[in-house]
Amino acid sequence: MPRTAKIAISLPEEVLSAIEREREDSGESRSQFFRRAAEMMLRRRREQEMSKQYIRAYKKMPETKEEVEAAWHASSAILAEEPWE
Repeated sequence: MPRTAKIAISLPEEVLSAIEREREDSGESRSQFFRRAAEMMLRRRREQEMSKQYIRAYKKMPETKEEVEAAWHASSAILAEEPWE
C-alpha cells in the first residue's frame, strides 16, 4: 500500500455539513471522499493544461486549407457508406 500522510483542514460548517451528507450517501469515509475530490481536481487541472498546450500548438501550426479539404473528403466518403436509416 502506498505511503499516506494525515492532514488537518479547516472548513466552514456549512461546507462540512454538505460534505458529510454527500459522503454518507455514497458510503465513503472522509478520507475516501477527500482523496477522490483531490484526485478529480488534479486530473481536471492536468486536462486543462493539456488543452491549453494543444491550443498553443495549434495556433503555432494550424492545419492548411489542403489538409482541411482532405479531411472533409475522407469523412464524406466514410459517412456516405453508413446506412442512414
